Amino acid sequence: MRKAYYLLLLLPALAQAQDKSSGFGVTFTGFAKSDFFYDSRQVIYPTSIREGEFLLFPSNVSRDANGKDVNGTGSFNFLSVQSRVGAALKGPDAFGAKTSGLIEADFFGNENASLADVNGLRLRHAFVKLQWTKTEIVAGQFWNPMFTPETAPGVTSFNSGAPFQPFARNPQMRLTQNLTTYLKVIGCLYSQRDFQSYGPDATGASALSPSYLRNSGKPDANLQLQLNPDSTEHQFNVGVDYKSLLPQLSTTANGKTYQSKSKLYSYTGFASLKLKFKPLTVKLYGIYAQNAADLMMIGGYVVKQTDAATGNNTFTNINTVAGWIDLQTNGKKFKAGLFAGYTKNLGAGTEVTSTFYSRGSNIDYVYRISPRIMFFSGNLSFVFETEYTDAAYGTANGDKKGGVTNSSKVANVRPIASISYKF
Repeated sequence: MRKAYYLLLLLPALAQAQDKSSGFGVTFTGFAKSDFFYDSRQVIYPTSIREGEFLLFPSNVSRDANGKDVNGTGSFNFLSVQSRVGAALKGPDAFGAKTSGLIEADFFGNENASLADVNGLRLRHAFVKLQWTKTEIVAGQFWNPMFTPETAPGVTSFNSGAPFQPFARNPQMRLTQNLTTYLKVIGCLYSQRDFQSYGPDATGASALSPSYLRNSGKPDANLQLQLNPDSTEHQFNVGVDYKSLLPQLSTTANGKTYQSKSKLYSYTGFASLKLKFKPLTVKLYGIYAQNAADLMMIGGYVVKQTDAATGNNTFTNINTVAGWIDLQTNGKKFKAGLFAGYTKNLGAGTEVTSTFYSRGSNIDYVYRISPRIMFFSGNLSFVFETEYTDAAYGTANGDKKGGVTNSSKVANVRPIASISYKF
């Protein structure tokens, strides 16, 4: 960790090291950002991440001996962990392509439960890009292909619209091919690192790990089409995603160990739209997802049945549907925006057990309404936003098909004030 901080201290010097003769250069980028927020009820992990900075949904009701809701108490926090530093790289052509790259980090840390690395330096993006006339290759860690920065919500909250918007960064190989002036096809193979799937650990308990994907022997695969009409900032994306997990290498029954090769296959379809007009930008997103926990959405998978002789499990997906809309004015000194999102747990659609490896297995649906206003002056910005998030908790697998029954709503109101200085 100490070496990483030393590297940060050297970055300003590197930013000045422009070798014009070779075409190599480094541009130092980033921002200092502080968030001040209050929650009307508890949003503790795992319903939120990193001391509540990344809010997914409010915590469920928890009654004490007198019937009082323990989670009904509000809380506040001041955090600056979103502050970011990065180095945009450029260099001479290679293999006939223009070359560039990015290394970017923040202070969000990597661990939630014990907060062992509070304010810890964390890799966000690190990739190399090769750009030909009609072809582009990106290799490294970047946004999950189902998160397109150009069509992402304009909210100030660090959740960027999760759990309605897929949110993840993944090590990947991405190929973009221009079919026409307006139409691109994008193919991506990617793995998991910081954003992981749930699965059974050695004791059978639910745990997050990238090993379930790695042990399947296949990377995640994504294919999409992107349309950019000429002379506009309009954009339309539509795509499909494939994922394969091997949740267990072995199982135990009757005092014996047996190899397990029971895999889970998951399929996702999604579409996004951005329409930018002179006074207003409109963004829309819709997704039908299977096993979406690694995307910071509700969902995952469940044990369908267990073989009594070997203990081997078969698994099936928990299906999720989600969508959102984001509206924002296009002023230079002042902007106003509104985000609204909804996600629904569709269950498994078939009879299952009650052993879940998922996020929100007892949540029927979640919705959020979030207005915001933004003020800009030079590199400085002030944002005021309020998130109203409602989660309907109920009986997990109440219908015996992975669905939630007898749900009741729990709401949280979070006003946020944010100040940011870009450099």
